[in-house]
Amino acid sequence: MSTQPRTVVITGGSKGLGAGIVQSFLDSGDRVATCSRSATPLTKEWESDPALADRFLFIEADISDREQSTAFVKAVIDRWGAVDVLVNNAGVARDGILALFSDEDSDTVIDLNLKATIHLTRQVVRSMLTKRSGRIVNISSITGLTGYRGLTVYGATKAALDGFTRGLAREVGSRKITVNSIASGYLKTEMSHGLDGGQLDQIVRRTPAGRLGEPDDIARAVQFLVDDRNDWLTGQVLVIDGGLTC
Repeated sequence: MSTQPRTVVITGGSKGLGAGIVQSFLDSGDRVATCSRSATPLTKEWESDPALADRFLFIEADISDREQSTAFVKAVIDRWGAVDVLVNNAGVARDGILALFSDEDSDTVIDLNLKATIHLTRQVVRSMLTKRSGRIVNISSITGLTGYRGLTVYGATKAALDGFTRGLAREVGSRKITVNSIASGYLKTEMSHGLDGGQLDQIVRRTPAGRLGEPDDIARAVQFLVDDRNDWLTGQVLVIDGGLTC
């Protein structure tokens, strides 16, 4: 781990997995900036904590809106000078078989999961290129690696995110910037609340680890990937799913 506080940007950090990743970096003593469309009791708690006054920044922003996304990154750089770590966590799922899927739902999923991630990463990577160092982690999904009925569009965006990871890793590797993905399995977060008890039980039975994941399972992997010593690990998709896809 770095001995100096890092400036960490985490998208979608107001709840669920994102909040778990935010807490992990706050516990590490880093400066953390996050955004979501609206504040939550947790973001308000962090904002009101005197111990985090100089280390936490929350901005209400819809990063699928490019002006808001750009303004968010600018606010972080204006406050702390540069970005050391970017975790692209923000995402949305819409389920349904493709034949009945609406164009509006397709646009929502693609705009946030893929287009917004690419745009925001471009803003951050410019800062990283200037200082010739950085760590980028994209939160992907096992749905991008194997097909899941009813998640065709969502899975397509996550597969594309893994491709984006590999391509960007080649572009920026010479500037000491690493880019990796974490393909997450099913977690105990809001993203799994659309599944009923029977479906969740079936997933657990099929998972060698015998349980759903916790946000901290992913947060620990993020910390591993952004460790200053891991400068030879880049362009990879790390699958963390309790063995579900093994």
